[in-house]
Amino acid sequence: MAVEGKFGKGTPCQDCPLRPLAVFRPFTPEELDFVSDFKIGEQAVGRGGTILAEGETSAHLFTVLSGWGFRYKMLDDGRRQILNYVMPGDMVGLQGSLMGEMQHSIEALSPVTLCVFKRSRLGQLYRRYPDLAYDLTWIAAREERILDENLLSIGRRSAIERAAYLLAFLYQRAEILDLFRGGRIAIPITQQHLADTLGLSIVHTNKTLRKLAALKLIRWAEKGCNVLNIDGLLELAGWEGFREPKRPLI
Repeated sequence: MAVEGKFGKGTPCQDCPLRPLAVFRPFTPEELDFVSDFKIGEQAVGRGGTILAEGETSAHLFTVLSGWGFRYKMLDDGRRQILNYVMPGDMVGLQGSLMGEMQHSIEALSPVTLCVFKRSRLGQLYRRYPDLAYDLTWIAAREERILDENLLSIGRRSAIERAAYLLAFLYQRAEILDLFRGGRIAIPITQQHLADTLGLSIVHTNKTLRKLAALKLIRWAEKGCNVLNIDGLLELAGWEGFREPKRPLI
């Protein structure tokens, strides 16, 4: 069941802890006032909880305020393909707003806090704030770009190359968002999550990760994966790395 129900008041948009980060573009006072009014509250989702479910509709849009999640699709026999990972600042649920229902599901990888927005006010955003409307287009294009890279990796990289790419991708995205402050450097994923993202069996994934560990590029820990050598991962993946210009935060 997708996130619904009562929402806590939460953090005012003007005091949002994400806005001071260099990666996010500043808003005009008028835009910030609108987004503050657009937001109707916050919702907490526990680890493993469903944020949005494929085939369902929701009256709300969400922006991740804290925590990690992942988008996925499931076959009838239970096989799962993880499409992408969501982190603070990412908007989710836009697809359901435009397509009528969600075409994939989103699960919380860690405890997640969501900013909740009323979907019915999207029209007002488009009519009154063209820069914010452009931001929504940019968000959709960015997601397409990330999926392109992931598809290239699964289709053409070897198992060890695609594992190196994925871990480097997640590490760099998290680093941009300052998620490793306070000495915490583990990416909170299991080997099963990696297998479902890379299109590999759990046995093949485990062997591949052991090879990366033997090269001293990563260390697998109880709470996830620690990246020890980001440059080594990038070189092994044959990838220049994740570069992102200033992006919108709605």
